[in-house]
Formats: sequence, structure tokens, C-alpha cells
Amino acid sequence: MSPMSATPKKHLMLFSGRAHPELAEQVAKHLDVSITPQSAYSFANGEIFVRFEESVRGCDAFVLQSHSAPINDQIMEQLIMVDALKRASAKRITVVMPFWGYARQDKKHRGREPISARLIADMFLVAGADRIMTVDLHTAQIQGFFDGPVDHLFALPVLADYVRRTYGADHDMTVVSPDSGRVRLAERWAETLGGTPLAFIHKTRDPRKPNEAVANRVVGDIEGRLCVVIDDMIDTGGTVAKAVQALLEQGATDVVVAATHGVLSGPAAERLSTCGAREVVFTDTLPIPDDKRFPAMTVLSIAPLLAQAVHAVFDDGSVTSLFNGNA
Repeated sequence: MSPMSATPKKHLMLFSGRAHPELAEQVAKHLDVSITPQSAYSFANGEIFVRFEESVRGCDAFVLQSHSAPINDQIMEQLIMVDALKRASAKRITVVMPFWGYARQDKKHRGREPISARLIADMFLVAGADRIMTVDLHTAQIQGFFDGPVDHLFALPVLADYVRRTYGADHDMTVVSPDSGRVRLAERWAETLGGTPLAFIHKTRDPRKPNEAVANRVVGDIEGRLCVVIDDMIDTGGTVAKAVQALLEQGATDVVVAATHGVLSGPAAERLSTCGAREVVFTDTLPIPDDKRFPAMTVLSIAPLLAQAVHAVFDDGSVTSLFNGNA
């Protein structure tokens, strides 16, 4: 009888929620694996059921789900998938959430408010997650909310490379932060684009009125330049649309908008398509349906980045060195 191996072969398995199957298929293609088949459906009262059709015992599980609308359903489905994997004896469970739901609720502005981004982390820990992988957190400190490794990936190289290839040769560019909170991100953009100048929009926001902002003056050199307005997410589009209009009014020749997460709630698509921007660029961390797309919108694939990170985690390699995680 042959002796048993003391180090069993590692086995990568990829699981996908129902929110964004196209992204999961692309990640699977880059990894050269198949998405594990499962039964997933919702009961009449909204309860979610998931069962995997193959054994997951001892596997290195990666559970991909985009936290898109309806966001609470997508988060709950991913939690249930993690619970099912834990109870079926998966060896390690990595939650892949390209967009961390509730990330904007990362601190208390006033008394008696929740810190919901922390609650999301706690729920995944209790469900059985060993690790979280995410892209462009709203604020970097959210990594500390999860009591385990968090791989914080950056879409900046994907977006900046596209902007450089499309506009770099023919335009003098200025990177513009839509508010003071994104200035650090704008600095990294400017560095990546080869030391382009920086500007920002001085903006006020009432914490008691969600999704409302007032664009004020532009600070920085923008006259006669192509402005690249950057952000981590665009929700209703009001902030960015006002920023684009302010830049054009104050002398910018053209404006390109680049953001990682296209949340695009309510009037966002109409605002972005009519604000005067030459192009609006997103990644596909969240699904963007056809009815929210318009001719000047470009959607870049985040799948190669996620696949590289999954591969590095599975091989116990360095994710930091792979993605220059110096935020």
C-alpha cells in the first residue's frame, strides 16, 4: 500500500453569485478554471437558497459577488454561499467583492449613526470568510474592519493606461479631484500619467442630505487643458456632472471622467451623458446594464486584475508587489 501524502494537492474552486455572472465568467477564463455549478434561487418571500453541485471539501474557495442593486440581496447571497462552503469543509474561503457594499458608511458623522462598512466585515467573518479581496475601497482604513487578510486591489493602472493610450499623445492633461477627499487618489493618477498637473473642485456637502453636493470653485491650472476627473465611484452622478460643467466653464478644452465603480443610481446615466464630458470610463466591478449605457461611455474589464490576484493568493504569492498597493 502506497504511503499517504502529508501535503495534499491544493485545489482552486471559483464560485459565482447571481449578481454579475459575466465578470465571473471572464475571471474563470483568465484562470483557466470552470465556475463551480450550483443551484441558487429565491423563494417567494425573498429568502435565498444556494447548494453547490460538486464536493468542495478541502478546496481553496473564491466566492465572487458584485454588491450591485438590489444590494442587500447580493450581500445576503454571498454570505449564504460562504456559510454553505464552511459547512461543506472548504479549506480556505476568500470573499471576492469587487465593490464593498456600504463602504461609504465607514465612520460616524453625528451621534446615533451606524458604521455599516464594519458590520459587513463582521458578517463575513462570522459566516466563515478567511480573507477578503476587493477593488478601490472608498477609504483605505476599511481594510482594518476585517479581522483577517484583505487584498485591496487598485483599478488605477487599468484606467490610467487607457486614458494615457487614448489621450496622452495629443493633449496637455490635468488630473482633477472632484472634491478634497480624492486628492490623494488624484496624486497617484498624476504620478502614473507622468507627472501631470493637479486640480480639485472645492465642494460642500450636507451630511444630512445624501447624494447632494454643491460644486464650488476650481483650484488649479486647467485653462486650455484636457481635464481627467477621477473618482472611486459614481452613484447618482451629481457631483461629477457639476464638476465637468465647472471645468468647461472655467476654460478646460475637454473633460474625461474615469471611475472604478459605476453604481449609476437613478438619474446618473442621463446626467453623465448630458454634462459635456467627452468620455466617461468605468471598470466592470459592478454590472452596467444596457439601459444605463450611452455612446460616450467606455467599460473596461477588471477580470484580468482579479484573476491575477486570485492566482497570487492561491499560490501564496505577493499581492502587494503585484498591484503596487502603496495607498
